[in-house]
Amino acid sequence: MKNILEKLWDQYVEITPSAAKIQSIFEDKGEKIENDHIAIRTFNNPLVNVDRLSEPFIRMGYEKKGEYVFEAKKLKAAHFQHRSDKDAPKIFISELRLELCSEFVQDVADSIIATSGIEHMDIEELLLSGCLWEKPSYKIYERLVEESEYAGWMYVFGFRANHFTIHCNKLNNFDTLEDVNQFLKDNGFKMNTSGGEIKGSKEQLLEQSSILADKVKVHFQEGEYEVPSCYYEFAKRYEGNTGELFEGFIASSADKIFESTDTALSK
Repeated sequence: MKNILEKLWDQYVEITPSAAKIQSIFEDKGEKIENDHIAIRTFNNPLVNVDRLSEPFIRMGYEKKGEYVFEAKKLKAAHFQHRSDKDAPKIFISELRLELCSEFVQDVADSIIATSGIEHMDIEELLLSGCLWEKPSYKIYERLVEESEYAGWMYVFGFRANHFTIHCNKLNNFDTLEDVNQFLKDNGFKMNTSGGEIKGSKEQLLEQSSILADKVKVHFQEGEYEVPSCYYEFAKRYEGNTGELFEGFIASSADKIFESTDTALSK
């Protein structure tokens, strides 16, 4: 029986065909892919906030390890690590701080949560539920995106993994993140260049990169439109003074990684 991490992957690949292709080209070079972290998006509504969505992972043996704030994007986040299994992927859950958003964004978020029956759902079921509300409106989506790309993405795609991340330290044939990025570009993938192709540095003990989100056709009330869905990320970690790999995240780097789903970058 599949666990929640495997189910999140299956759901993610359905709207992120690039992820399966990327796994395949790495495996063709003899690599065995391991995940560094899985990212999930939500709102800071008590029914669906970080604390609520982390419950299934806590039951699996995870614990909260770091908290982060993204002022410009009006987000907070936390990451969770497994207490005993060092190979288990970290879980990174972010939430949009609705009280900092316009009344329009707040009203849309409150409305879709109120009409979705979320309060009666098992949290693991919720994490895999996608878009629970009525068919989205493209006009509402466009207006949300003007204020918050994050809000627009949540409105269309709902509860699911936003991205998975290849743990590049585990690759045998790629010494640097530059090598990984070049391999991806040679195979036709477009990188997120916001803030540079590589976010972070060896000095910060973490380097990250990502492809731009796939574009998928979504059935809106007004018809079918292509919008950015999910993306694949790549992380290279370095040892700190303790001799252990850095296991946290750099807020300024994650801020730019978020933009992999931005509509402006995907054009």
